[in-house]
Amino acid sequence: MWRKHTLLIIVLLGILLPLQAQYYTDYHNNVNKNRLKTVAFVSSGIYVSSVAVLYFAWYQSYPQSNFHWINDNSEWMGMDKIGHAQTSYQIGNYGYRSLRWAGVDEKKAIWFGGSWGLIYMTTIEIFDGFSARWGASPGDLMSNTLGTGIFIGQQLLWHEQRLRIKWSYHPTDYPQYRSDLLGSNGLQSILKDYNGQTYWLSANIHSFLRKHSRFPVWLNVAVGYSANGMIGASSNPPEHNGKPLPYYNRTAQYYLTADVDWTKIKTRSPFLRFVFKAFSFIKFPFPTLEYNNENGMVFHWIYF
Repeated sequence: MWRKHTLLIIVLLGILLPLQAQYYTDYHNNVNKNRLKTVAFVSSGIYVSSVAVLYFAWYQSYPQSNFHWINDNSEWMGMDKIGHAQTSYQIGNYGYRSLRWAGVDEKKAIWFGGSWGLIYMTTIEIFDGFSARWGASPGDLMSNTLGTGIFIGQQLLWHEQRLRIKWSYHPTDYPQYRSDLLGSNGLQSILKDYNGQTYWLSANIHSFLRKHSRFPVWLNVAVGYSANGMIGASSNPPEHNGKPLPYYNRTAQYYLTADVDWTKIKTRSPFLRFVFKAFSFIKFPFPTLEYNNENGMVFHWIYF
């Protein structure tokens, strides 16, 4: 499943960098045809080229079959499913902002731009469905839809994202046992090692209070989920390539901490505004309280 997230990160950056000028100006409600053409050209080019690369570089190498479904909900203790929701959410966020920069009406930008993630992720599921080695996953489709719904629902209700799905990563020791599955270097492990990834739901407190509240506008509270001890997708194998593997309990982990809403930080720098909004999906490290069934309550002075 890591191949999807690898490609999607490339897609996100590809959407962000060519359209970074959108963060240098305020939104408006008059369609700018040149900007809209830019958005259409860049987003369509990224979609077509990335899908083509994915097909010819990956799927073409494996046998094809009739379209079929698989149930992979037990894999990676749900981390993959949350990853699908987060990716769909983020692509929708960037799609909406790109259309608003082009002057597209708010509701149209919400529905059309906010659906970019679902459209893109569904394309990949279709590829999986026709591959004999894999299959389309109802769980993935539900997660993709959930991520898109979280973005569109908030934008329609509040015209802002008060709840953001975020991500963080820290290196672990597990890739040394399954480098083929969990990454053979640091960059691969960031994308492939779910043991080091944590997904967060980060809530902006100020946005739920009265308008003139003195509560810091940038300060969030976040709840997180991660899993540990995974050296296999559904279960841990006793050996790999003839070598015995250590035993690990597969443990779910839950977190409570503070966070920063980068989009709420005031700055006169257009570049910083771009950086804050572009990378708003990154969780800021803070002291964190963890609960897991193996060790109970655990306090981290800093967790990322």
